[in-house]
Amino acid sequence: MNKQWRTGVAAAASLALVLAACGSDDDGGDEASSESVAPTESTGEADDGGGAAACDSPDQVSLQLQWFTQAQFAGYYAAIDQGFYADQCLDVEIKEGAVEIVPQSELANGNADFAIAWVPKALQTREAGADIVNIAQVFERSGTLQVSFADAGITSPADFAGKVIGNWGFGNEYEVFAAIGEAGLDPVADVDLVGQQFDMVALLEGEIDAAEAMTYNEYAQVLEAINPDTGELYQPEDFNVISYEEVGVGMLQDAIWADAGRLADDAEYRDQAVRFVAASLQGWAFCRDNVEQCATTVTDAGSTLGASHQQWMMNEVNKLIWPASTGTVGTIDQAAWDRTVEISKSTPNLDGATVLTADPTDGAFTNDIVNEAVALLDGVDLAGAGYTPIDVTLNEGGE
Repeated sequence: MNKQWRTGVAAAASLALVLAACGSDDDGGDEASSESVAPTESTGEADDGGGAAACDSPDQVSLQLQWFTQAQFAGYYAAIDQGFYADQCLDVEIKEGAVEIVPQSELANGNADFAIAWVPKALQTREAGADIVNIAQVFERSGTLQVSFADAGITSPADFAGKVIGNWGFGNEYEVFAAIGEAGLDPVADVDLVGQQFDMVALLEGEIDAAEAMTYNEYAQVLEAINPDTGELYQPEDFNVISYEEVGVGMLQDAIWADAGRLADDAEYRDQAVRFVAASLQGWAFCRDNVEQCATTVTDAGSTLGASHQQWMMNEVNKLIWPASTGTVGTIDQAAWDRTVEISKSTPNLDGATVLTADPTDGAFTNDIVNEAVALLDGVDLAGAGYTPIDVTLNEGGE
C-alpha cells in the first residue's frame, strides 16, 4: 500500500484510535487525570482462597498506577470488586496514573503505599536514591513489540538498518536500543530513531517504518483500523511484528513496589504488604478465568476504552502473566531479573548513557512477601498451568 492510501486511512481512523498508552509513567496521552478511584462495594463473590478474619476497621492503603485506568491493571480493580481486599481487611484506594505522575517516585515520596512500575524504570529511580523494593513481579513476560507494514520487509531488528524506527522514550525505549545493539547496529549511524506518540497514527500515515507497541494496546489499534484496500479491518498478516521478548531482550515490566524502609521498620506496613499482595494475586487469578467480566469491571471503574479493545487488552495481559513459570504468580525469577539488569547496564542510548551504571544494591527485590502472601491463599490457583487464552474479535475503533 502506498503512503497516500496510508495517510488517508490514518486521518479517518485517528479519531477512533485508542490513545491510552501502554505503561508510560512519564509522558503521553491527552486525557490525563490524577483522580483517585474509590473502592467499590464488594460483590461477595470471592474465590475459594483463604483470607484474614473479618475486621471492624480495615486498613486504608493506596496503590499508584503507572497509567490510566485500563485492563493492564485489571487484577487490582477485580480485587476491589470481588471483595478480595476486603477479605484481607484492606480498604484500597487506586490512584490513576497521569502524564506527570511517576509511580515509583510517588511511592518514594510517601504519596502512595504501593506502586506499579516497570522494573528498569524503578531501578533507575532506586539508583538515584529512592528506597523502594520489588515485592511481586506480576508480569512475567515483556509485552513490547515493534510493528511495521508487511511490505516494509522488517522481520528482525537487523532490518532496522536504514529505517525510520519509532519509540516512545521516557524509559519505554530500552528494549528498542537493546535490540539494535544485539543486531550489531549503531543507533546513531545505522538507524533513524524518532519520537513516537502513544498511538499508531505515525505508522498508518507512513511517517515511520516501524512503531513501538504493546501487545495489549497499540497493536490492537492497527487491527481496529480500516484497510482502504479492502474496506475491512486490517488483519495480522498485513503487518510484521517483532516481539522483544522473543528476540531475547525483553525486560521485566509491571511489578508491585513497596517502601523498603517501611518494610524493615514498620511491622504493620509489612503485614499490610503481605495482605495487599495476596489479594492482588487473587484478583489476577480471577481475571485469568473471567476475562470479559474483568474487562467490564475496568470499564465500570472509569476506563474510556471500547469493549472489544478492553477485552483484547485483558486477554493479552493474561498471556504476560500465565502460566507462571516459577510456579507462583508474583515470584521474581532470578534469571529474568539478571537479564533486565544486564540490559539496563549495557545498552547505551543516543547520548551514550545506560539505564543503570551498576548492579542494584542488595534489597532491590524480595520474594519473602509473595511467599507469605501465598500462604494466605489456600485453594487459589496461582500457577495457571492449564491457562489458555480466549479468542477476542476486535471491532472498528475498539468498540
